Amino acid sequence: MDISVSAAKAVLTDLVRRAEAGEEIVLTRHGEVVVRLVPVRTKLAAAEFDLMLDRLQAIAATIPAPQTDAAHSQDHLYDENGLPG
Repeated sequence: MDISVSAAKAVLTDLVRRAEAGEEIVLTRHGEVVVRLVPVRTKLAAAEFDLMLDRLQAIAATIPAPQTDAAHSQDHLYDENGLPG
């Protein structure tokens, strides 16, 4: 829905409710688009969260595990003679 800023003043509460419900509200000034009202999303729906978690787990599965154990995790700090590099 496109509406001028001056006309929006009279029905702002209604426009906010409609934007919260998912309708695209575009405010114009002299026929030019100046603002788009969109809802602020503070929480993810459970289905969206599960989808994001699945995607992150799939990405994590493609990352190779480090090939060092704790005993050798700092070896890169020392040269072949065991001296700080």
